[in-house]
Amino acid sequence: MRTVAEIRKALQNADEEQYEVLSRALVADERKGVKSALAAARKRLDAQAAEALRLESMYATASALAGGGLAMGLDEVGRGPVAGPLTVAAVVLPDAPRIEGLNDSKQVAPAARTRMAESIKACALAWGIEFIEPHDIDAYGMSACLRTAFVQAIAAIDEQLPGVAAVLLDGNPLHIDPRERNIIKGDAKCAPIAAASIIAKVERDALMCEYAKEYPQYGFDSNKGYGSADHIEAIRTYGLTPVHRASFCHAWTQESLF
Repeated sequence: MRTVAEIRKALQNADEEQYEVLSRALVADERKGVKSALAAARKRLDAQAAEALRLESMYATASALAGGGLAMGLDEVGRGPVAGPLTVAAVVLPDAPRIEGLNDSKQVAPAARTRMAESIKACALAWGIEFIEPHDIDAYGMSACLRTAFVQAIAAIDEQLPGVAAVLLDGNPLHIDPRERNIIKGDAKCAPIAAASIIAKVERDALMCEYAKEYPQYGFDSNKGYGSADHIEAIRTYGLTPVHRASFCHAWTQESLF
């Protein structure tokens, strides 16, 4: 008779077919360790199946919205911080290979986001990033800057890859392109929007870490420009830097020290 350790090892990496064979062979085995190993393997396989269905749905949604043609996904990050740029990414993905674990950037751990961003860039048919700087946000307002960033990102992808059938945006309509399609919570439902959300997040976070080296008092590497308590206190103490959005900081500002 095989030991519990041997059975557990066999089940740890078993696929569905292998699990079914082992499960039938062990149906009469009453050892608690065997039952536990079977339950753990079943849970793992069910989770894998659910993830495969989720990922398939994300790619199928994009394909359907594009009528089977190429779909450009766009997303933004950095609308709410008091420092740093507004960042918009645009991505066109092939149907294969699939990006394992692709999801809304907020649902992906930071280390996994960085790895996934590299995978997205490597397999994308086209991708691009647009930054709108703080002085433009102060001058023109967030709504105008958001539209500008999306328009620029779309134009950059169209130059790289003519023939994109649909422009997929997360959230409410912006009416910036006749191909525009809008998906509420699209970064969790649509593969190219999710890919854009990840690239935008990784690129902006990396930039804020570079700013942290230049302006170490503000903790940009940890707060990424958002108005944390420590960040607000630094603004009160040191004033604003050129990467702050002055129009977002009226409640805490003194004359800039930079």
